Amino acid sequence: MWFYIIIVSVVLYLILALFFTYLAFQIPRDPVIDPPDWGEITDTRIRAVDGGEIEVWRVEPGGPSRGVVVLVHGWSRNRDRMVPRARIFGEMGFTTVIPSARDHGRSSRHRFMNAFRFAEDIESVLNWVNEPVLLYGHSAGAAGAAIVASKNPGKIKLLFLEGCYARTKEALRSLYRAYNLVFGILFGPMVVLWMDIFYRFRMDGVSPALLARRIDLPVLIIHGDKDENFPLHHAWRLRDGFPAGRAELFVGKGADHSGCSLTPEYPAAIQAFVNRNL
Repeated sequence: MWFYIIIVSVVLYLILALFFTYLAFQIPRDPVIDPPDWGEITDTRIRAVDGGEIEVWRVEPGGPSRGVVVLVHGWSRNRDRMVPRARIFGEMGFTTVIPSARDHGRSSRHRFMNAFRFAEDIESVLNWVNEPVLLYGHSAGAAGAAIVASKNPGKIKLLFLEGCYARTKEALRSLYRAYNLVFGILFGPMVVLWMDIFYRFRMDGVSPALLARRIDLPVLIIHGDKDENFPLHHAWRLRDGFPAGRAELFVGKGADHSGCSLTPEYPAAIQAFVNRNL
């Protein structure tokens, strides 16, 4: 009797965890509305690798351009989320390119988005830009940016990783605990295991901290000291994964997962890093 109860309980648990895994990919999108308000704005759509389309803003500065900066948002957001950050680069004289990943904003729908798919969209944008860029990613966009930088070193001059994690599976378990402690403890590990099975056990293989050893270019890691999604130790471990002397860390005092760009020190940190390395 007890044997059958245990078997049924385990099967129900696995099915429920699989259902939660599906829901994790369908988290409601939370777009914002904040279009660029500087320079010459081009609003266009470019081809994605699956035949869909990616919406992109390209904003030219008022005078001669110092180069191109591509800024990529995180999970559930859209291109508007990166506009305040892009404005800083625009004021420095850069052309800014701001896409919405597939299944975000008004880009084409695509089931089961993840860091791999974010990387595909970044590569589509880089091919469209067709010149070396400064690449800036936030959260899932930062993980995608790390994947792209490890594969395309000649296409990136500087790399900015904001709110990035170190190891993929550890980060997801931390994220689910931050979302709901009970869910994170009871179902988080199994949801992550289902994801790893779905991706053929490749998730940790594209962990930013592991990819970092192959990224030999100047990197600025940006992280809030109050980030509950990915606590600050992720940033330290990520920084230590890069070749010696290549990565710097800016810690936003009092900032959460998305709040570093709101700290008073942020614009100066961005400007100083760019001026030192370009």
